[in-house]
Amino acid sequence: MRLVRIDKALNEYGIIEGDKVIAFGSEGFNSYNLEEVKLLPPCLPTKAICVGLNYRDHIEEMGDKEPEEPTLFIKPSTAVIGPDDFIVIPKMSERVDYEGELAVVIGKRAKNVSEKDALDYVLGYTIANDVTARDLQAKDGQWTRAKSFDTFLPIGPWIETDLDPSSLDITTYVNGEVKQKSNTRHLIFNVPKLVSFISHIMTLNPGDVILTGTPSGVGPLKPGDVVTIEIEGIGKLTNRVK
Repeated sequence: MRLVRIDKALNEYGIIEGDKVIAFGSEGFNSYNLEEVKLLPPCLPTKAICVGLNYRDHIEEMGDKEPEEPTLFIKPSTAVIGPDDFIVIPKMSERVDYEGELAVVIGKRAKNVSEKDALDYVLGYTIANDVTARDLQAKDGQWTRAKSFDTFLPIGPWIETDLDPSSLDITTYVNGEVKQKSNTRHLIFNVPKLVSFISHIMTLNPGDVILTGTPSGVGPLKPGDVVTIEIEGIGKLTNRVK
């Protein structure tokens, strides 16, 4: 099942059936053509917990060492935007990169959960772009500023609830050209491990998202670019840059 948030009065949430959105709200149920609605970010996370250095080819690309435990950082909720929204390059950065990622959406409060039970706390999966001011990341030595600008977390287009995350093709395109191409089977730390590990550090709330890391091929964006991330079994997330 594909869950969406849409920009329609009284009908914020819905499910996709073919080319229709079956939306529901205080006025009951309505049906819209998918092309007629604006898709919003499919969830409203209190936080986005991101995993760095989780594909070996990206570790080699960045000149880092393989971590013994997941490397974590957080993006604020104010960074979230939805499909077709603009990524805005901040004036204080001279290099802003795309990073295509599988995102895990939490379905119920999770604290100290085991790897065995971790997927019971997952609502589904969506696509994320961990937009990064690469020059500021290098300058600061830690990642908060580089990762946290407004518009630096596109997510969408919907939440796919019926999906096995263990082996999904992931491809990033910029202006139609393939820039990243990999598969989630190459993750160093898989989804159950990440959910369990993070839940032993902080409470995960419904709607929170975990970004699972990006493969090699990261690179810069410039105004006018169109970046699309495609993940098998989910679909495509497209955003323009200004």
